[in-house]
Amino acid sequence: MNQEAIEKARQHFEKLVIEQLERVERMKHAEGWIDYSELKPIIIGVIGGDGIGPYIAAEAQRVLETMLADEIKSGKVEFRVIEGLTIENRAKVNKPIPDDVFEEIKKCHVTLKGPTTTPRKGDPWPNIESANVAMRRYLDLFANVRPVKVPREGIDWMFFRENTEGAYVLGSQGVEVTEDLAFDFKVITTQGAERIIRLAFEYARKNGINRVTIVTKANVVKTTDGKFLKVGQKIAQEYPEIECDDWYIDIMTAKLVDPKRRRDFKVIVLPNLYGDILTDEAAEFQGGVGTAGSANIGKRYAMFEAIHGSAPRMVREGRAQYADPSSMIRAGAMMLNHIGFPEKAKRLEMALDICGQYEKKLVMTGRPTGATGKDFADYILETVQDAKLEERWKGYAFG
Repeated sequence: MNQEAIEKARQHFEKLVIEQLERVERMKHAEGWIDYSELKPIIIGVIGGDGIGPYIAAEAQRVLETMLADEIKSGKVEFRVIEGLTIENRAKVNKPIPDDVFEEIKKCHVTLKGPTTTPRKGDPWPNIESANVAMRRYLDLFANVRPVKVPREGIDWMFFRENTEGAYVLGSQGVEVTEDLAFDFKVITTQGAERIIRLAFEYARKNGINRVTIVTKANVVKTTDGKFLKVGQKIAQEYPEIECDDWYIDIMTAKLVDPKRRRDFKVIVLPNLYGDILTDEAAEFQGGVGTAGSANIGKRYAMFEAIHGSAPRMVREGRAQYADPSSMIRAGAMMLNHIGFPEKAKRLEMALDICGQYEKKLVMTGRPTGATGKDFADYILETVQDAKLEERWKGYAFG
């Protein structure tokens, strides 16, 4: 028996336990929710990221600045471009987020973020943590909220993915005990599960939705997933008007593609890893991950992003200008709703549906055979400004 290896692993695990217990205490004493209506200005940071990120972020910013022109002029809203969250800079300082960049991010109330590269084995970069995972943890952005809507198919899903726990929060802190034995760790806390599940139920109640589905693998992963499910079932008792059911992640992935059952699901809440997988699958129904936006919400900060990667190959091949900005613009629509402009958000979402799912006057191929990102953003802006936008959208969505 390798006692030295066992002791090293024990000390490593002890350190993780202490860190997580400290995090529990911070959650117990967390501040309340920020009120955007009291802010002037609301500061929106725009982070380009890596690869195609700066290209699609710039188009999303242009769309939002056009829609918020009056608010910018009156001083209600301010945009700031935050440079430096690139893989080169992160590798240079060997950190997921350079300190100077993080200080600029904290000066903003919300951020609109392009995709960032997470190094993997074989890449020419050090094995640093994902910038996304780090930002969610540093700013306590515990709720990853992803909508998927395909009206003609009867699909109207809202996913609430826990963002700061599960397998991802400790995903870069596993331990290789010996050459033959490796452990990774998964963590679920009562406080972390409670706040994401309660947010899902509150969303359902506020929007008149009568069903919340909890997704785990609690039949096998009994301790952590079991805690998540137990907390969810307890919270459900406080919302008697809302039906609460639970599914295991494996069968849930099957039921999302089952045309007889998928319309039944409405609000879905689940731990981190399962949420990442299931929302990518769900995004395919409305055109793929390139069309889907994502919100990362905490009580004091929020970050809105595309859910796809940085596509460095497109940049290397000189095709970055053909990258589809839809995911970033849809994330921008979610941001508009979050900071208090729901009507503008609704119009932008309808324009995205018309341009990307229904009308398709311009098609994005990622190559010169299709439209450029700028052309597509112009198409969206032209559609947003149509006086008959809602009538046009309903004709496509339900006609």
